[in-house]
Amino acid sequence: MQLIDGKSTANKIKEELKEEVAAIVDNDQRAPHLVAVLVGDDPASETYVGSKEKNAKKLGFTSSVYRLDADTTEEELLKTVDFLNNDPEVDGFIVQLPLPEHINADKVTQAIDPKKDVDGFHPVNLGRMMIGLPAYLPATPNGIMELLKRYDIETEGKHCVVLGRSNIVGTPMNILMSRKTKPGNATVTMCHSRTQNLKGIVKSADIIIAAIGKKEFVTADMVKEGAVVIDVGIHREKSDKTKSGWKLKGDVAFDEVSKKASYISPVPGGVGPMTIVSLLMNTLKAYKKEVYTD
Repeated sequence: MQLIDGKSTANKIKEELKEEVAAIVDNDQRAPHLVAVLVGDDPASETYVGSKEKNAKKLGFTSSVYRLDADTTEEELLKTVDFLNNDPEVDGFIVQLPLPEHINADKVTQAIDPKKDVDGFHPVNLGRMMIGLPAYLPATPNGIMELLKRYDIETEGKHCVVLGRSNIVGTPMNILMSRKTKPGNATVTMCHSRTQNLKGIVKSADIIIAAIGKKEFVTADMVKEGAVVIDVGIHREKSDKTKSGWKLKGDVAFDEVSKKASYISPVPGGVGPMTIVSLLMNTLKAYKKEVYTD
């Protein structure tokens, strides 16, 4: 069994990004600029946005955070989005989810200029991804594809089972793994809560991507010998063995499944560290106009 180390992979990519941004600045050009819009004071969102800002600045990016009150109206948020869409000094921005209940998240997402949608959630970017055009890929699927590529895991002709059908992970993974690319070119089955014979389907997989949102859902009896297992899940449970008092678990029962897998990503330290890196990769692409050339 080989561990898919997302942390060390993310650190390598960060060094690559840092060198490229340094070369840009050394050439007397402005640094790529990433903006995050945060509405309200959700602790998890604050932590996530803070981590994005810290990582961006460490790598030489310009990073800004627009913090708006929880009672900000939908109209006010849309005005902020419009302002960022039209600011030539901003290359990419995200509106951190979840948003307060009185704001329609879909409406806000669709108001973002696709050319600056570095989260990859705009229907235009998702559509471009579907037909194989250059696009900003959603961060988690992009991170998974990067891990498969850097670990040189063979995907062509393999049976890949994706557990979960969310717009953020499951559905994009289904599309990316089936495209005629490397990695890709797999035969993909997407399973969800209504799938019949779920255990049997998962056990037939050469590659399992678990994003079903249920703690330790994938057990050893669901995995065939030598399968590649990517765990996207993240769940907190109380623990008296850690300083924080919490322990993180994934959608995969790691201890038992790791004995059968050829490759497996851990939680924490697997897919998670790749998410912020993917966002910065998209921001650099936006700066360089690699996706939208006009």
